[in-house]
Amino acid sequence: MSEEFPAEAATIVQRHIEEEHGYLSWLNTQVDAIERGRLVMTIPYDEKLTNTVSPPTIHGGIAATLIDTAGGIALRTTFDDPLSGGVATINLNVNYLRRASGDLTAVADVVRAGGSVGVSTITVVSTDPEDDEDVAARTTPANEWDDAVATGQGAYRLFRD
Repeated sequence: MSEEFPAEAATIVQRHIEEEHGYLSWLNTQVDAIERGRLVMTIPYDEKLTNTVSPPTIHGGIAATLIDTAGGIALRTTFDDPLSGGVATINLNVNYLRRASGDLTAVADVVRAGGSVGVSTITVVSTDPEDDEDVAARTTPANEWDDAVATGQGAYRLFRD
């Protein structure tokens, strides 16, 4: 997948997620990087997303949302026209590794994009709420991160136009 992802398509996908998609926009989801076969996106810490424990932790459903969404959108980037067709989740596996207490960033990589079914692997990391690290710079492979809070794999039905 060495072909470059069209900048115009990346802008449209980013705007849709960040501004137009009801649920993802409500979560303040941000697209940090998008390229052919790979997507990095973040949901920033917000108290409304936490469990009622002390100290607060991010609800696991937020990591699952990132895993599902990032995995599907990463597959969409493999389409000839990433703005047409569609993607629907067939199966989703989420493995929780530890509690999350800050921003969540997901890195999704396409394993295979077939004619009608695709598979992505996704790693979610959590920043320390006190850390000012630039999340947009977090594009290193997930296996180099020691702060993973969840991993997942998704299988998706691909509807190519």
